[in-house]
Amino acid sequence: MHGGPDAQGVALHDFSTNANACGPCPPALQALRGADPSRYPDPESTRLRERLAAFHGVRRERIVVAASASEFIVRITAAAAADGGGTAVLPVPAYGDYARAARAHGLEVHLATATGPGAPAPRLAWGCEPSTPYGQDDPQLPARVDAWRAGRPFVLDRAYAPLRLDGPPGGSLGPDRLSRVWQLWSPNKALGLTGVRGAYAIAPADASPALLARVQALAPSWPLGAHAVAMLAAWVEAPVQDWLSGSLEVLKDWKRRQQRLCTELGGEVLPSIANFFCMRWPAELPLQPALESLRAQGIKLRDCASFGLPRHVRLGVLPPRSQDALAAAWKS
Repeated sequence: MHGGPDAQGVALHDFSTNANACGPCPPALQALRGADPSRYPDPESTRLRERLAAFHGVRRERIVVAASASEFIVRITAAAAADGGGTAVLPVPAYGDYARAARAHGLEVHLATATGPGAPAPRLAWGCEPSTPYGQDDPQLPARVDAWRAGRPFVLDRAYAPLRLDGPPGGSLGPDRLSRVWQLWSPNKALGLTGVRGAYAIAPADASPALLARVQALAPSWPLGAHAVAMLAAWVEAPVQDWLSGSLEVLKDWKRRQQRLCTELGGEVLPSIANFFCMRWPAELPLQPALESLRAQGIKLRDCASFGLPRHVRLGVLPPRSQDALAAAWKS
């Protein structure tokens, strides 16, 4: 289950996704308009990988481009499962594609809080900071990374790291631990360009050459199209990063206003450090009929049942005019 457009089309006020509501980022959008879709991009993404590597201060060989974060989730899972059997260890709650990909490739799904005795060998582990749907750091993550067996992929999903509004910039993992995990980056959310698919991963500093080769071998011939290349190349440029930095200050103000509104409407707002947060639904109000009524009025919220959080919704931070529309629709 995903947020965003549905059978009714695009919601007028879509709180169900976590894209940067200040976007689309103007300099990134300009780069997209200058892309040349009449030619194949470099299948090795040579120059792009060099720019991404320089941006992160790593060797180019550690950069793995992907058609999207979702595509990489499936690909790294396939690589981890190639030896046959085992488990994928997931945080609680977690984005549903982690478990979906694991089951599709024959891995059992185990929760990070309950890896019981006698479980098949762990082949793959996932973390996410800020997490979804809560938008929080994971206090268990450092210990999980320290206990993980070297040579097998531990993937940290950093989709929302650029949209962190509070807390340490690197999250709960310092540089040493970050160098030991796969880091998955999907800048389209931070740029307000979720319709453009394109992502990349940074392999661990001591990544197994065999695993790295397997991940690369599982990629399609051209993981990235011309627009994805343009977006990722723009991502590392100073004007884009400056715009992103400025947008975070705006989002902080909008978030405070939106959280106050949700409290006034009778919801219980959960803590968050990102540009989205969860709200426990008012006990006296039936959830599904209310969501359907709001959707009919152009307001879409994200039901968190698929995350294992019944009677919760997740709301991306939107501008005041969308917040006012939510308040009016709710009261009606």
